[in-house]
Amino acid sequence: MGSRTVRRVLVVEDNPALLRTLVASLQARFAEVRGAGSVAEARARLESWQPELALLDVALPDGTALEVMDLFRGGPAPAVVAISAEAEPAQAFELARRGVRIYLPKPATMDEVTRALGEALATGPDLVPHLRQSVGHRPLHQVETEVRTALVDEALSRVSGSRRAAARLLAISRSLLQHILRRRK
Repeated sequence: MGSRTVRRVLVVEDNPALLRTLVASLQARFAEVRGAGSVAEARARLESWQPELALLDVALPDGTALEVMDLFRGGPAPAVVAISAEAEPAQAFELARRGVRIYLPKPATMDEVTRALGEALATGPDLVPHLRQSVGHRPLHQVETEVRTALVDEALSRVSGSRRAAARLLAISRSLLQHILRRRK
């Protein structure tokens, strides 16, 4: 499934039967799959655990997928697939703007969910909307630093902190990566 190897997956779905089905099915493919039925439950799961992939129901009893996405702080953001039977166009647009890679309408088969998760892992986020928001608000060197930091952090997280593997993933020399890391301190 996809080109990126992940271990930790969060599923947030307010339908208990569907949540159990999704978690059980995904446990066959991923090492750690945790489920939540609400924003509050997701918050509790994320206190000491960071997923690499998330499948989020858009409409939850105590909020939305956007509120769950706000909880993804302190590390590289997971690849996100949103699923909903009733998301409005404005909501779908905001989800995409915030980094949701795939939007899947309900009802969806497990094959469709699996395909969507694989596609989300195989494609990187679209940085253009985020960069456009910075134009005129921050100097170019600050934006470059933020992008470089995000790329380095993501690469290091994908390869469990190995600088050699991160440099290879970023297609830069290990000495350049060392230099970038020293400058951040």
